[in-house]
Order: sequence, then structure tokens, then C-alpha cells
Amino acid sequence: MKLASSFRMLALAAVLSTAVSGAALAQTLTIGVRAGPESIDPHYTATGTHAEALKHVFDTLTWSGDKLQIEPRLATSWKAIDASTWEFKLRPNVKFHDGSDFTAEDVKFSIERIPMVAGPNPTTIYVRRVKEVKIVDPLTVHIITDGPAPNLPNDFIRLFIVSHKAAAGLTKDNANEAFNTGKAAIGTGPYKFVSWTPKDQLVLERFDGFWGEKQPWARVLRKELPNDAARVAQLKAGQVDIIVRAPASDVATLKRDAKLTVATIDTVYVFNMELDMRDKSPQISAKDGSPLPKNPLQDARVREAIDLAIDRPALVEIAMEGLGAPVNQLVTPDIAGYNTSLPALKPDLAKAKKLMEEAGYPNGFKVTFSFTNDRLPGDRQVGTSIAQMLARIGIEVNANAQPGAVFFPARTRAEFSISMSGWGTLTGEANYTLSSVVHSNDPAKKLGAFNVLGYKNAELDKLIEDAAVEMDEAKRNQFLAEANAIVAKDRPRLPIVAVGSAWAMQKDKVTIAPRVDEDTLAMDIKPAKK
Repeated sequence: MKLASSFRMLALAAVLSTAVSGAALAQTLTIGVRAGPESIDPHYTATGTHAEALKHVFDTLTWSGDKLQIEPRLATSWKAIDASTWEFKLRPNVKFHDGSDFTAEDVKFSIERIPMVAGPNPTTIYVRRVKEVKIVDPLTVHIITDGPAPNLPNDFIRLFIVSHKAAAGLTKDNANEAFNTGKAAIGTGPYKFVSWTPKDQLVLERFDGFWGEKQPWARVLRKELPNDAARVAQLKAGQVDIIVRAPASDVATLKRDAKLTVATIDTVYVFNMELDMRDKSPQISAKDGSPLPKNPLQDARVREAIDLAIDRPALVEIAMEGLGAPVNQLVTPDIAGYNTSLPALKPDLAKAKKLMEEAGYPNGFKVTFSFTNDRLPGDRQVGTSIAQMLARIGIEVNANAQPGAVFFPARTRAEFSISMSGWGTLTGEANYTLSSVVHSNDPAKKLGAFNVLGYKNAELDKLIEDAAVEMDEAKRNQFLAEANAIVAKDRPRLPIVAVGSAWAMQKDKVTIAPRVDEDTLAMDIKPAKK
């Protein structure tokens, strides 16, 4: 009897062990992403995939909802109390991952450290209007701005809050190491940092002391799989639960797989080409390689010819396989400040060739065209197709597809003559984009940080600056619409297509609520109902 009883106990223990291990496995979420963070310091870069990953660990003062609506986060409310002062009330009883209290001191510290540690794609754009931070009490801060700043709550969706204790004393030289090892990676987000292997995997675990909704996943693995085919293969093999940016060429096949589901959405990311307006451009020459007497991109006729050579509907249909939409400005139609009067952009090769001839380049010229190949869906295909389209008007293009980690630092160093990347208007209003990429580069005004190729237009600058301080929403949007019209006429940047995105997932494991900013957050992924 005792022996039989012992066997029954062992059998029961084995069953319980299997059940517990199965439950633990069910609480692990594995996401196959195309790119991950470039550091664990959230203030290092403004790159979208960097911020996406670190939203799990570090909370922001305000939050961008699934349609970019501004929502409370670490700030529960905010109001302008005079022309240059915003008051933010902070959420009480919020704990950092080390058990310390979140207070106004952490907000002040986080804002003030950003200019000191920002890296290649500067996060200073999110705090550029801040002149001073005053602590009123542990849960109240006054943000003093350099004049009226109606969009400050929008900017703060990317104001990541770090612990002033954990990150104290760090400099630009040693901050990344302190965060990457986990020493300073102390946030208030729903997940705690466990480990990070660059270009490989970010491991997170649930923070049970999180102030908000308890997360269903005990552990989250974000696996970097930049190769589209590899992501799809791992999904089909059950090695990941969900993949981001499922390639358009595979969407139809994935939808037919009984074990999988696919979710799609049109995003706020726009592929745009940046044209060098400087007197000397580093990657342009005559077709025989000899230098040209001047930079042809300074000629408005050449810029228009390039614009007219691009067939946007064909790019959407062929290069993006239907997962996208043609655009006629740097922001999408749902963004405040979008200009509804601008016409759709249509190709016209005959006119483009005539403009090239009038500008003195009947046989074209040679140029290197650089673009990302691992950041957004279709970037390589769209870039390669544009190179072929420009050949039709005599421009000999060296198509230079690069990983984002190589492309963006080189772009910041102004090494390109023509480049293309994606930009998303993440705050939901056009000033975010216009003030960053087409306002003249003016460090004193903290404007034009991403305009590194010499474009200047005084009328455009004034409209952008006026919009930045206009508290009347209708007037502000009118200024922005007029600014978008000037960009369309001057063509320092050419809007190409808006990016559509697709997620594919294990049907019996997960569901997702897609976001228009394309962020793939464990917080938006739920266990599938059985």
C-alpha cells in the first residue's frame, strides 16, 4: 500500500510539475522584431524602434494612444497656467523597479539630462521648448517654456522618465554602459530589464509593482530578426508568437495558414527623399565621374524633375505589394495641419525630361542614393525602384541600401546627396515633423535638428515658428497647412508613400491591437481566448 501510495504521489507530482511548467511557458511572449534598441538608455536616440522597445521599461509623462490621442501616463493631468508655464500633476504611488518612489525630482532630472546624453538621432526635439523645470511639490512640476508651447504635452509622449538616483552622475561617455548592463536601467514601466544582447535579443520580465493594469506575460523576449524570410520562418516553426512587419509578399500566404492570423493597419510613417541643397554635394558628379560646376539639386527644376519621375501608385502596387498609400506631403491625412488642398502627385516623364534639359542636364548626372533596408516595411524595395525610375530621366543612380544603424549616423554627418528614410509624425500634429526636418537648422532656436543639408526658407521658418506658439488650434493648423504647401513647392524633401504594416501571429496564442505609429508593445498583445 505504501509503495502504491508513493507511486501515486510521484505521478501527481509529475502532473503538477508539467502543469506549472506549461503555465509558465504560456506566460512567455516571444516577439520577432525587425530591429531593436540601440542602447538601453531611452534618451540616447529618437529612432522609433529604440523608443518602441524601451516603452516597456520606462514610462513617459504623457502617452500616445492607438490613434495618437494624448492620454495620461505618469502625468495624470496638465494645464497651461500662463503663456509660458505648464503645470503637470504626477501620478501618486508609482514605484520604480528598485522599489523607490517616483517623484517630481525624476521628471526634472530626466528633462535636464537629455541634452547631455542624446546620441545620433537627438531626443532633444522632445524637450527643446523647455527653459526650466520647477518642482512645486513631490507630485507637481511647472515646466517653464521659451514662450507659448501649445504642443508640449504632445512632445512629452517621448519624454522617458529615468530614476534620478540610478542615473545620477552619468555622462555621454559612460551612460550607455551603465544602462546596458542594467545598473541604471531602472524604470517605472510594466516590465523590468533583464538583459540585452545587441542585434539579438532583449529580455524583460513583468514588474508586479507596476501602477497600471497587470500584464498577462511573465516574461517577454524581443528577438531581432532583420531578415524578413527568417522572421516568417520562425513564426511558421512556432519559435516566435508574433512577428512585426510581415513582408507584403507573404501576407496573402500567411492569411491562408490555418494556424496563423494577420492584422494590418495604415501607419503615420512616410518614406521621404531628402535632397542636398548645399553648394558642394559629396555624392554627385558628371556621368564620367568628373565634378560638376554646381550642385544640380539646388535647381528647383531638377528637384521637380525628380519628383515627376517617381510613380507613387506603382511603388505602392509593386514595390510595397499594396501595403501602403501614395502621399503628397510629409504628413498623412489624419495629422493636424495636413493641407487638404494639395493635389495628388502624378508622374510625368515628358515634363521631367524637359525640366532636366532646361536646367542644363539633358543627359543627367550621376548620384549615390542612400536608403535604409531594415527599418520599415518595403524600404529596400521602394528605394531600389526609385533608383530605376530616376534612370528614365537620365540620372545614373548608385542604389546604396544600408542598415539603419549605419544609415542614420552617416545621415546626421551629412554624408549623403540624396537619401530616403521613413519619418512618422508620432505626436499627431505636423509641427513635430516640419520643425524637425524642414525648418532651417538653428541650434539657438532648437529647430531643424534633422535638416542637415542646407535648406532654408524664411517664410517657411516663420510659419513653423508661429504655429509653435499659437494657442488657437484652428490658427495653428492653418499655419501648418501653409507650411506644408511651401514644402510641396520647394521640394527639399519629396514625400513618397505612407507605410502600411502587417503583423502575423499564432492564432491560438496571441491577439494584438495594432497602432498607427506601428509600435509593437507587449502591453497591446493579449493571450488568445481559447
